[in-house]
Amino acid sequence: MATALNKYGILYLHMVEPKWKNDKEKAEGPDIDSLVPIRKAFNGTFITAGGYNHEDGNKAISENKADLVAYGRWFLSNPDLPKRFEIDAPLNKYHIETYYTPDPVIGYIDYPFLEDNS
Repeated sequence: MATALNKYGILYLHMVEPKWKNDKEKAEGPDIDSLVPIRKAFNGTFITAGGYNHEDGNKAISENKADLVAYGRWFLSNPDLPKRFEIDAPLNKYHIETYYTPDPVIGYIDYPFLEDNS
């Protein structure tokens, strides 16, 4: 599939790492090696997602397993995620139970920013 996309000049391919070691055991984090064959086959920018933390994301980039890493849940719950990564600040926990609810605020724009101590 990734090789076939190359002939169309697709700019990027965004894939999600599987989070399951097998049918019954949930993995702790992403399997950053699982998409390497697709990454090698695709000529454009390769974006990966799927349970990455700061360390996993840096490792995927430094080992050339991705060009970019998406942090969906972590960005939702940490609107200042780049700053938190930069200063190694603790992360807000995300609350899956508030995803996809009809409330326009709870779970989407109610997560706190770091306090500005400047």
